[in-house]
Amino acid sequence: MKRAGFTSRWLPIFLLVPQLSIILLFFYWPAAYAMKSSFFLQDPFGFGQTFVGLENYTSLFTSSEYLKVANFTVFFTVVVTFFSLSLALLLAVKADKVLRGAKTYRTLLMWVYAVAPPVAGFMGLILFNQRWGPLMEFFGLFGWEFEMGADYSDTAFAMIVISIWKQVPVNFIFFLSGLQAIPKAVREAALIDNRSASGRFWDVTFPLLAPTGFFLLIINITYALFDTFGVIDTVVRGEPSNNPMTLVYKVYVDGFRGNDLGGSSAQSVILMVLVLALTVFQFRMVERRIHYT
Repeated sequence: MKRAGFTSRWLPIFLLVPQLSIILLFFYWPAAYAMKSSFFLQDPFGFGQTFVGLENYTSLFTSSEYLKVANFTVFFTVVVTFFSLSLALLLAVKADKVLRGAKTYRTLLMWVYAVAPPVAGFMGLILFNQRWGPLMEFFGLFGWEFEMGADYSDTAFAMIVISIWKQVPVNFIFFLSGLQAIPKAVREAALIDNRSASGRFWDVTFPLLAPTGFFLLIINITYALFDTFGVIDTVVRGEPSNNPMTLVYKVYVDGFRGNDLGGSSAQSVILMVLVLALTVFQFRMVERRIHYT
């Protein structure tokens, strides 16, 4: 492979400066500042701060409210990730078999990708509206008095459904691309060896999609943890009270609503460490069983 050559040793460094500056300004500096702030009790108006050591961290781990939010975040992340990947894979397999109107079918499945999370949350509010929401009539057929914003479980259900709906098109695009990249010869050989469609999928297709699936697993966990902020903020309508929330949204509520800058910083540090540990675990333990071709 031919390597790129530079006439000056300073040219590649100069080309890296803009990207490194952005990383330093928007990631490393805020992360370092959050770690520093987590050891202080700060005045919200900037008039002073008091060093409290690990008190912000100990108060979090002994708080029943924080542990409740953490448990919900784990549940929310697992459910959203599982169903987003499962539904997208199912739709991709079906779309890969469509012969007529394939482009129209795929476009209808992909267009949600262009919808921003707050917009998706607003559309969810319309669907789950207490007075005239179309889903309310459907739930009423089963005797379910759905009360989003008033009932904890109903609000959590709405958050999960909207978040899954928003993420499915992204996974669908990648899974469909992975399916179309499988050589035709491999499919024909699998058809000869195994007449069962489900058997061919689990024995041949699914293992070949493992690299794509691993990549999407990381993307979806990150999405459920961070990118659902807009959906959650729209659903709870700025009034978290007893409604469910994730750890990321709690950082916002405690920091910008409760003016607890030290405690909010400690929460962001804990979340950063957990995500880092999860990513390292995935790459070290899961990727060993995945073979890229």
